[in-house]
Amino acid sequence: MTFQRNLLAGLIFSLVFFASNNCFSADLKIGVMNVQQIIVECDAGKAAKARFDEKMKSLQSKFKAEEDDLKGLQDEIKKKSSAWSETKRAEKVREFQKSGRDLQAKTEDARMEMKNMQDKELEPILKALEKVVDKYGAENGFSAILDAKSVIYFDQKVDITKVIIKKLNGALAKK
Repeated sequence: MTFQRNLLAGLIFSLVFFASNNCFSADLKIGVMNVQQIIVECDAGKAAKARFDEKMKSLQSKFKAEEDDLKGLQDEIKKKSSAWSETKRAEKVREFQKSGRDLQAKTEDARMEMKNMQDKELEPILKALEKVVDKYGAENGFSAILDAKSVIYFDQKVDITKVIIKKLNGALAKK
């Protein structure tokens, strides 16, 4: 009996609360933007991606040659190991293992270098984006502007992604 009374009281409270909040909803203005799309489509993001891709291609071609050398050494070991002395075979296997470790270390270093480059390229874009969104939100009376990735559903009418891209391009062009 007490449970039912508490449930009924909770329902009544909820109805009163939500009914009274409807008068505030007219003042609520929400915008949604896709931050990832903004970064990819803004001019600075495109330029950063081009620099990133060029560096990645350079590293890949560098590592391709080293991978080919390592593969060649592996093939040589497979083909000639039966003709080699035990000492020569062990020497070539150690050489192969050392080269493999060296390549792995260089690959990890390159991965960290690319991560650092990405962070360095994105930082000024994200700082400028924050300022643009703050200014746009304040000037246009938004109560909240959310990232589309954190919103389950939204009407496309509240998507301000394209507007923010234009404002961000303008803000970054001034720098």
